[in-house]
Amino acid sequence: MFKNLGFAVIDEQHRFGVAQRARLWEKAPTPPHILVMTATPIPRTLAMTAYGDLDYSIIDELPPGRKPITTVHRYENKRSQVMDFIRSEIDLGRQIYIIFPLIEESDKLDYENLMKGYENVKAYFPEPKYWISMVHGRQKADQKEMNMKRFVEHDTQIMVSTTVIEVGVNVPNASVMVIESAEKFGLSQLHQLRGRVGRGAEKSYCILITGSALGKDARERIRIMTTTSNGFEIAEKDLELRGPGDIEGTRQSGELNFRLASIVQDRAVLDIARQLAAELVENDPELLSAENLQLKRFLEQEKGGIAWSKIS
Repeated sequence: MFKNLGFAVIDEQHRFGVAQRARLWEKAPTPPHILVMTATPIPRTLAMTAYGDLDYSIIDELPPGRKPITTVHRYENKRSQVMDFIRSEIDLGRQIYIIFPLIEESDKLDYENLMKGYENVKAYFPEPKYWISMVHGRQKADQKEMNMKRFVEHDTQIMVSTTVIEVGVNVPNASVMVIESAEKFGLSQLHQLRGRVGRGAEKSYCILITGSALGKDARERIRIMTTTSNGFEIAEKDLELRGPGDIEGTRQSGELNFRLASIVQDRAVLDIARQLAAELVENDPELLSAENLQLKRFLEQEKGGIAWSKIS
């Protein structure tokens, strides 16, 4: 299947797990050159750059003609003001996304769900003056496509959805992204959702609606989203908050217990260590010199306990 694979490109790579990438390489006769692209790397991917698996380049400019997105935080008790703002944008001819984290109610999760949210939005924006599309992952493909098409063609002014519209949707006329229960989303997902607006020439907005009781990490995520739109800065904060996961295995987030270093705060030192390691491998790949014998003995002792083949 991949007989002649020499170069592989993975777009939106943060959506792929390590196992998925590994299956692709296993089918190739020789390891291919790899280019991965993402708007906001997940913690594990960012951590991989520190281990020599990935060199990285940063695109830090908006495409021509686009304006920065204004991101604000509003508590639930300000919902009526948010809806008034949405109405003013619709009056200007703009379109709106409203994102919910759930499809149906859950006994364990006490925040807004899509179906209840859809009815609430309809109460604020009744037909026939306003028309609303609804999209979620449990819809049949043709129904989902039809509802999405109505929004793209401006037959509806509001799209109520779950995160199925996180990527791959381009509606330049959409100027407002409202994210309900924003405290329940991760940084990378919030940044991806925000990227659905700001695609036209008009000023765009992202409104994060949360409950009044926010935990420390949730409050920090909201603060980061409202103070920067730089995807790489957001990824570094995500790495700092969630941890890089298991470098030797497949866990994509979680604390990594280095004895001496922080993968975020000590990045410059780790880059130097990476460079020295590369020079060592080039100059003495078998570790035969006297100065490297101690390192060789250490690696031989650890060889049975480290799954080197699973390092991503």
